[in-house]
Amino acid sequence: MTVSTSIQVGASQMPAIGLGLWKIARDMTAETVVKAISTGYRHLDCAADYGNEPEVGLGIRQALAQGLVRREELWVTSKLWNTFHRREHVRAACERSLSDLGLNYLDLYLVHFPIALKYVDFATRYPPEWIHDPTAKHPRMEPDAVPLHETWAAMEDLVTAGLVREIGVCNYNTGLVHDLMATARIRPAMLQIEAHPFLTQERLLRLAQGYGLAVTAFSPLGALSYLELGMADVNDSVLEQPVVKAAAARLGRSAAQVVLRWALQRGTAIIPKTSRPERLGENLALFDFSLTEEEMRDFGKLNRNRRFNDPAVFCDQAFDCFYPIYD
Repeated sequence: MTVSTSIQVGASQMPAIGLGLWKIARDMTAETVVKAISTGYRHLDCAADYGNEPEVGLGIRQALAQGLVRREELWVTSKLWNTFHRREHVRAACERSLSDLGLNYLDLYLVHFPIALKYVDFATRYPPEWIHDPTAKHPRMEPDAVPLHETWAAMEDLVTAGLVREIGVCNYNTGLVHDLMATARIRPAMLQIEAHPFLTQERLLRLAQGYGLAVTAFSPLGALSYLELGMADVNDSVLEQPVVKAAAARLGRSAAQVVLRWALQRGTAIIPKTSRPERLGENLALFDFSLTEEEMRDFGKLNRNRRFNDPAVFCDQAFDCFYPIYD
């Protein structure tokens, strides 16, 4: 099966494989970005909340200065954090990301979560993260009553102002997608969601396809991103499944490569995270082999509806606030 190296996102073409920059240490970020670009990456997935956008920007500037790439050849995504959902804060948050990244426009700007939190000023703490006041007697997450349509209207204004080219959302469920599509003046071009063989999200992908909405799968390898956070254990590894190992052996590829190829053959973009040079190349080398239809079905049968990134769990455990968005 032939898979394109890019996917349609609104009026633009986005490279189907990007480098996810979540949990890349700040002191390694610039070097990792330069190495990724020199390896062939043209898609960088950033967010204010990752805390490393200034270093991403440094890496981009170094790559540009070295002649490795031109700005127009890069696709740079960033995300609006939860504390900036009120209409009066959205543009300032976008401009802060642009300043940190050293760019005058973003290719894609996403609402990071359908979760509005009370505003935290840049001068108080940036990025604000989840807890409203870490110095409080009982530090906790503090939700704010901001309707999602208010935030989206401000996102639309960013397109009109020329600050971003495409806009979209992360972590939306089917009901929220329906509502957004019914009310948006500028429809979202991208839905970014957790998806891997343990969380196949078939209904959500089918819905997105029906709306002509592109999908990016984050955490496409499942548990790997969550082991160090205590949000998964070794028994949660997709890479250890017999059907995955069998496909990898047949193709002479790594287990990670065949899982990433599965995601591409489903029609989703992927943003695997790594700072290891050998993995950067491996994660890009996905276009010269294919899984069979049977292997695609067998991978899909691994679905456990196992969500690793679930606010209902981590907000309750870590931020003293029960805040489900999927149930």
